[in-house]
Amino acid sequence: ESPGRPITLFNLSDVSNTTTLLLSNDEETLYVGARDAILSLNISKTGSLELSKKIDWSPTETELRECIMKGTNKMDCANFVRVLQVLNSTHMFACGTFAFGPRCSYISSEDFSLSSSAGEKHEEGRGRCPYNPYNKHTAITVGGELYTATVADFRGNRPVISRHLSEGDRVDMKLDDTPGWLEDPTFISSAYIPSEEKVYFFFSEMGREYDFIERFTVSRVAQVCTSDVGGQRTLQRRWTTFTKAQLLCQAKDELPYNVLQDMSTLWPAEGASEDETLFYGIFSSQWSVNSGRSAVCAFSLRDVKDVFGGNYKTLNRDTLRWSSRMQEKIANPGECGLHNSSDNVLRFVKEHFLADKSVSPANQGLALVSGDQRYTNLVAQRVKGANGREYTVLYLLTESGFLHKAVLVGGGAHIVEEIQVLREPQRVTNLLLSISKGVVFVGSSEGVASVPVSACALYRSCAECVLARDPLCAWDSTRRVCAHVSAVTDQAVQDVDGGNVLKVCKNFTTLNPRGRAVTTTVSHSEVVSVSLKEVVRLRCRTLSQLATLHWERLGSELSPDIYIKEHGVLSFLATPTTLGSYRCQATENGFTQTLCLYEVRQKEDPSLQPISTSSTSSTSSTLSPAPARETTPREKTETKPTTQTSASTLIPAVTQAPAHGSKHMLQHESSASYLKELVAVSVLLAMCVCALLLLVAYDLRKTYHSRTAPHLSSDDSDQEREVLQGESPHPEKQSSEKSPHPPNTGVSNGPNVYLPNTPI
Repeated sequence: ESPGRPITLFNLSDVSNTTTLLLSNDEETLYVGARDAILSLNISKTGSLELSKKIDWSPTETELRECIMKGTNKMDCANFVRVLQVLNSTHMFACGTFAFGPRCSYISSEDFSLSSSAGEKHEEGRGRCPYNPYNKHTAITVGGELYTATVADFRGNRPVISRHLSEGDRVDMKLDDTPGWLEDPTFISSAYIPSEEKVYFFFSEMGREYDFIERFTVSRVAQVCTSDVGGQRTLQRRWTTFTKAQLLCQAKDELPYNVLQDMSTLWPAEGASEDETLFYGIFSSQWSVNSGRSAVCAFSLRDVKDVFGGNYKTLNRDTLRWSSRMQEKIANPGECGLHNSSDNVLRFVKEHFLADKSVSPANQGLALVSGDQRYTNLVAQRVKGANGREYTVLYLLTESGFLHKAVLVGGGAHIVEEIQVLREPQRVTNLLLSISKGVVFVGSSEGVASVPVSACALYRSCAECVLARDPLCAWDSTRRVCAHVSAVTDQAVQDVDGGNVLKVCKNFTTLNPRGRAVTTTVSHSEVVSVSLKEVVRLRCRTLSQLATLHWERLGSELSPDIYIKEHGVLSFLATPTTLGSYRCQATENGFTQTLCLYEVRQKEDPSLQPISTSSTSSTSSTLSPAPARETTPREKTETKPTTQTSASTLIPAVTQAPAHGSKHMLQHESSASYLKELVAVSVLLAMCVCALLLLVAYDLRKTYHSRTAPHLSSDDSDQEREVLQGESPHPEKQSSEKSPHPPNTGVSNGPNVYLPNTPI
């Protein structure tokens, strides 16, 4: 979590599910598809989201009743806008679920209003938009045509990959009904590669080529050519260039991460070949061994092309089993221009659409594996560091609503920061990167959040700036500030690969007596005034979760019997022996820096109350800077649109000094208090001594009487017992019995019975 991270949140009280995001070509406007509405937000100003216009687009009451009668939840019968694409310079194209009856419409870019087409404001949306708002899908426009991958029926059992809005001699296209082309897929993403004139679709589906008892899910990439118009007799109005291949995200000797969650396209650097295009995907596993974890894999366009240019599997229609043996390759499946081929060639490509090999990750490894987080969305960015090298930065959204910023270095990944964006987990979310604005937009049911890609000003020293290993931030040696690399013209200090502070921050660090490099971000101690026997809590916060916090008390050790250290907070009871100076240090990558200094002193004026650090305890004192607020957007309560900007800061604790005129009175009251305590202790000690003497006297008296008391014979004992029990004695019986011991020997028959005046 990054305290101080600025986040701008936009929401409306009457609009929710703002998850479909689209940037205008000039990146000055953000279009948002929501529930029953389409929004136009002005993002021309840095850090602002201002509502420009709004289109209300909701079903009628009749359509809502019909939807509910089908057994659908009333909340799901609204119009969830799921397709929003720029069609040309004058219009956009939008589609929504529309009460489980998908509808589409044109939107005029000039006045941002729904436009009619052939006298109709709404078009049939089947095959362009899902019926269920929670069904995943993908859509992309190329040359004024809409390419979609979705389901084309109410129950979601008819997956289709289609082309719409074709004009002239071009026709709308869709997949053939040949078994095996799609096996219960979940569509994720799509991308258009201009040099290939192909659209790539990314999805997960059931892997029929594997003979497993358990249902086995595989991730796929499929391709179609934009020039495809279908065959003349065979495959009329059907794709003739459709092929698919498996994406294999797997580490060596481990089970694969086989379920695709999201995919982002990273375009090559300027001047590089388009074959250097990379596809970064989030994958999860269907097996419990990797449950709760996610992996990120990158696939290059070159490897995808090589797999599609190789051999293809053959499906035996009798046994429904796949094999790698192909009798004769009479055509290259997936090659553009096959629509003019003979029927024999088209029948061949119709039966051979599954590539024999799988696409392996670039560099033959996983780019990133999360420890205990599951990622849902990602976007990738290529940035240039201070040394001129290019780095890949990934922005990943977790299920719990945190945004992770990771930089790929040395075959691994380094998490630069973690930012809390959403208060609660969301079922549908979306990420969109604006490179020109330098922000990441997060769409959810809570609203639209704008998060800057960097916040270099948070790092207060050269050490913090270098340890962050953010390729967008560098230490300006001249101004002695951490700033964006574009703002540092000379003497930029940065080490993205290693974060070696000792190497690059030589002029800004010192050595301690043990020869270790240290630095400090504080210039003076924070004075904390407390009362004796009061719970003290000293708080220490670091910008890096990779750092190890360490508390020190100047001049003595911190005993675990007295001090409790938990989550950066040092807690103890204020006594004369615990007053003094405390220091919190953070160690990361072999470098130690002091984060805060505290001077804990006894209060001189008992009338001054300490500042509480806990809302549930009136005796706790604020002994540290107030905890930084999370970068969580605040809940919107107003009805009008607003833009909320939250920036967390560290607030020092407020301390109060005693009045000068009360010093003598404080000393007098303190001495009187100590005298009372001394008297009380003396009285308690005297009482304890008296009690001890009484106990000794009692014991001596007992011993004396036990030696001098007369003992009874058994006969007298029995008579005494009978008298005490209220029974009549039987002298005839007693006279006939003999005592086992002679009288007056000091031994009694049965238990000892003493006279009434004999102490027991």
